[in-house]
Amino acid sequence: MAYYADHAQDLKRDLAREIPVDALRELHRKRPLLHAFIALANLGALVGAAFAAVHFTVWYLWLPFAFVIGFAVFNCTVLLHEVVHRAVLEVSSERGYRILGLLYAIPSGISSSQFTRWHLDHHAGLGSDDDDPKRHYLSPKINARWLKFLYFTPALFPIYFRAAAKETAAYEPELRRRIARERLGTIAFQLSVLAVVAWLGGGYVAWKLYLVPVFFIFPIAFALNRLGQHYDIDPSDPAKWSTLMKASWFWDPVFLFSNYHLEHHYFPGVPFYNLPRLQKLLGPFYEKRGMVARGYGELVWRYLILNRKPHTNWVESAPSSVSPAADRIPL
Repeated sequence: MAYYADHAQDLKRDLAREIPVDALRELHRKRPLLHAFIALANLGALVGAAFAAVHFTVWYLWLPFAFVIGFAVFNCTVLLHEVVHRAVLEVSSERGYRILGLLYAIPSGISSSQFTRWHLDHHAGLGSDDDDPKRHYLSPKINARWLKFLYFTPALFPIYFRAAAKETAAYEPELRRRIARERLGTIAFQLSVLAVVAWLGGGYVAWKLYLVPVFFIFPIAFALNRLGQHYDIDPSDPAKWSTLMKASWFWDPVFLFSNYHLEHHYFPGVPFYNLPRLQKLLGPFYEKRGMVARGYGELVWRYLILNRKPHTNWVESAPSSVSPAADRIPL
């Protein structure tokens, strides 16, 4: 039995008692048109921001649009995540999901097959230092501010691809070959886009449209999103092996509902657009468990300023030199 399934049996029974069967069935209902609308809205934000970034020449005018582009590119991995969990199509189709997976993987330069295997292993091994590949290979092994800050910079790319390579080495040969082909294809696409942009618009346009969004903004989106997943947890309670995040009118659309990561691990088959409703239904469950929702500001404060260690309880693990008041600073 997988590590998480072995340790979360009581949790699963508790969750089954919290939500009526009919409500849970409705939460699992897939709406392909709604998914398509969200995907097209993300594409529209990317294209619109690209036109605006080209139009403006002063850095403080085009830089906000570079942020939009970078987050939109990151959100292609969120859409890919929906494909991994077969949460898009009403009638499952291997070919349909394969095509969607490849399309969503291309903008971020990753392999759809590698992401799929990596992520499903993460779900199975959640809570384990060794069985969860994200925790085992990607989380900072040294609790140092400088190292954690690197994840918010272009250094993320060698860090991520090194972690992925270590995990991929244990895969069967055919899967490794498929991952290599997909990665070569996505990298070729990325280089082609950069070459075309530079050829048509010159170096400054390439800097605004590609280099800044992909190499400087994408890491911020990636690291911030991951910060709200499994870093501030209670290792003694499987119900708290993910971080409960506050509902937000801002972060919900910015992260395409992937900020509801705790709810996703409870019910992986629920499409992302239904996760806010799921969180509301689980409100009494959270209250009984004494679970407190976090915001990204306070997580950044505790992680980078107070230097909390990943995958620990950040409140109980507060060093004695830090006052409770300082630990509650809500940035």
